[in-house]
Parts: sequence; structure tokens; C-alpha cells
Amino acid sequence: MNDSYSEAQINIANLCKALAHPARVAIVQYLLTQDECVCGAIVEELPLSQSTVSQHLKELKKVGLIQGTVSGPKVCYCINPDAWDEFSSMITPIFNEVETKLNCC
Repeated sequence: MNDSYSEAQINIANLCKALAHPARVAIVQYLLTQDECVCGAIVEELPLSQSTVSQHLKELKKVGLIQGTVSGPKVCYCINPDAWDEFSSMITPIFNEVETKLNCC
């Protein structure tokens, strides 16, 4: 990546990239409805193959938005609240600035 971008800008871009697929958004939305980590149910919720769901889970886990823990032969996934708090603290100022600029005219 270009040295002219800050670490925060790169982090925001990576998190947004991880969310830039509707299947990943659907996974996150599904996990938000669950009270505990989910093992195999994610595949049943999406119209995708097991391998495709696994690839999307891998991308979300790589940037830390979800957590995965091994439970026997399965991996159980849940939202990583610390990562979401950090993402929110990075992206909220951008949205606030846009809102301020849009309201000034």
C-alpha cells in the first residue's frame, strides 16, 4: 500500500473491503441475531455452498470483525465486539464530517 496513507485509513479500507460483499453483510447480520457463537447454522442461512461460506467467514475473521473458536470438528463464529467498537470509532468521525458538510449548504 502507498506510504501516503495513514494506518487508520488503511485499516478503515480493509474493514470496508471485508464488508463489501452482500454475503458477508448477511453473515454479520445473522451473527448479530444470535446470543451465542454459531457453528454450522450459517450455511443453512445463506444460499451458498459450505466452501463459499467458509471463504466469506475467513475474510471477516482475517480483519477481526468476527471470532472463530474450534469446537471439536467445527468452528463456532460470533461477532468480535472489540473490533466493531474500534471500527465504529474510526468510521463515525468520517460520517459526522460528511453530515456537517452536507448540512452547511
